Amino acid sequence: MKKYASFFRIRFIHGLQYRTAAVSGMITQFIWGIMEILLFRAFYQASPESFPMTFQALSNYVWLQQAFLALYLIWFWESQLFDSITNGDVAYELCRPVRLYNMWFVRGMAVRLSKAVLRCIPVLLFAWLLPAPYGLTLPADFRTWFFTLLSMTLAFLLVIAFGMIVYMSVFYTISSQGIKLLASSVSEFLGGAVIPLPFLPDGIREIVNVLPFASAQNVPFRIFGGDLTGREMYISLLLQCFWFITFLLIGRAMEQRALKRVVIQGG
Repeated sequence: MKKYASFFRIRFIHGLQYRTAAVSGMITQFIWGIMEILLFRAFYQASPESFPMTFQALSNYVWLQQAFLALYLIWFWESQLFDSITNGDVAYELCRPVRLYNMWFVRGMAVRLSKAVLRCIPVLLFAWLLPAPYGLTLPADFRTWFFTLLSMTLAFLLVIAFGMIVYMSVFYTISSQGIKLLASSVSEFLGGAVIPLPFLPDGIREIVNVLPFASAQNVPFRIFGGDLTGREMYISLLLQCFWFITFLLIGRAMEQRALKRVVIQGG
């Protein structure tokens, strides 16, 4: 574990160096969050009773989404990992006395966390200072905080585990572009990045809720806003655990099979 902790620390510190990119990202997320909330506000003013979430819960969802963009959006890929597989540089990784899957998993955690740390606090503070119902309101009880943090952790690990499946799939393909495009498009819509999942029609929503993408940002953000409670919340937490373990086992199995057959040309 010590070597993985050291690798995590190195990658985390490396990610903190990109402060200009973080500032640019924060400005973009401020503007995007305001635009999205005002757009929804126009619909809510027309018929507020027609929506499955209160406007305050929606505002919380949007601001958390913008603050933790780097943690939960699937399309946040590391191009260097894709390139290392396609051009053969992965051979250098295999020479290290560590397991490839574990090293890349820790790397994914460090990179996403470092980018989120630089952006989340200013975004959350800005959103908290906005007047209700446009800003961020904090939960009043410890129980909501606990389950929100628990769910955020599970969602974060699930996103990393799914990303590892995508990285490992490149061992079986000629190009990474197709799998990246497919995974990004499907996960963004089914994960609630385009619109919150409660806004989907009945029937479709019930199916989407049991898919793995709904166990990412959708669950912790709705728990925080008070939109996901009781029995439905516990079921969602169990689904997060199930999909994380499933993705972890699939990714490790793909790695073992790929490394038995991988052929690297050149020198």
